[in-house]
Amino acid sequence: MDIRNLIRENIRNLAPYSTARDDYQGTELSIALDANENPYDNGVNRYPDPRQKALKARLSQIKGVPVESIFVGNGSDEPIDLVYRVFCEPKMHNAVAITPTYSMYKVAAEINDVEVREVQLEEDFSLDADKLLAATDANTRLLWLCSPNNPTANSFPTATIERIIREFAGIVVLDEAYIDFAAEPGFLSRLGEFPNLIVLQTLSKAWGMAGLRLGLAFADPLIVATLSNVKYPYNVNGPTQQTVLERLAGSPAAQVAEILSERRRVAAALQPMNVVRKLYPSDANFVLVKVDEPRKVYDRLIAAGIIVRDRSRMQGCEGCLRITIGTPEENTRLLEVMAQL
Repeated sequence: MDIRNLIRENIRNLAPYSTARDDYQGTELSIALDANENPYDNGVNRYPDPRQKALKARLSQIKGVPVESIFVGNGSDEPIDLVYRVFCEPKMHNAVAITPTYSMYKVAAEINDVEVREVQLEEDFSLDADKLLAATDANTRLLWLCSPNNPTANSFPTATIERIIREFAGIVVLDEAYIDFAAEPGFLSRLGEFPNLIVLQTLSKAWGMAGLRLGLAFADPLIVATLSNVKYPYNVNGPTQQTVLERLAGSPAAQVAEILSERRRVAAALQPMNVVRKLYPSDANFVLVKVDEPRKVYDRLIAAGIIVRDRSRMQGCEGCLRITIGTPEENTRLLEVMAQL
């Protein structure tokens, strides 16, 4: 597969904006008179590194992925939007996605005037690869998978995902936002096998940096270079880059272990409750629960000061609430209120 042929012609021919810091290849700024900045140092008077070189170098060490295969975005929503702009001609090309899943894939498509063909998951939220591939045609450029999936919390079998990547003649975007909570390792270590694969990950979940808005896309160097040409010049601000670098010096392992332990405790306690009709298996940091009268349960939890996500209006998730795993104290309070319903 020649990925270059999948890129829109105007994007292939784009002369990207070049910042002052792109022109300067050094590492230290002595007298910087190139970017029309305020010269008085206050910690944020200089533009940030537009290529996030130090951050990518650290991420390369942690993730085991070459720097040239790493794209750093303003949350994962930025690369989600960018792949439409890079690969899909508005009103011409289409994308295929599972449903129910993360709704931003469809929102970004609508913003970019790209048709999304949704393929319903099975009743147990399993994925039928034949149905998904059958929904594609010659104008399908993108195929969206989320594993572990949001809001269903389940992972899809590795063999199923691999088959889809190998058989689809376009770009497969595999969102692994919740991979740190899953039993299987995901596809990041196999990135080199699949030139048409983009893996999305985030620092918002396991790493606890949701407020910093730092999303990651891993892909073939050509795809990463093209995304970098299309992104806004300074898409990740300086304080975010610095704070993320500092926090990457630690490890989320202990918190992830506690979340997994709490997920087991919450699931075991919810299972026999009168109000619970079904508890779905989870590979994420949340559980999906089918209940009687979901809006009534939601409102009762709100009255007790507990906010969950009502997913009961999504096709396939009728009657379901999505409950994030909190601290042990928060989870205990949740279970106390649920037991009274």
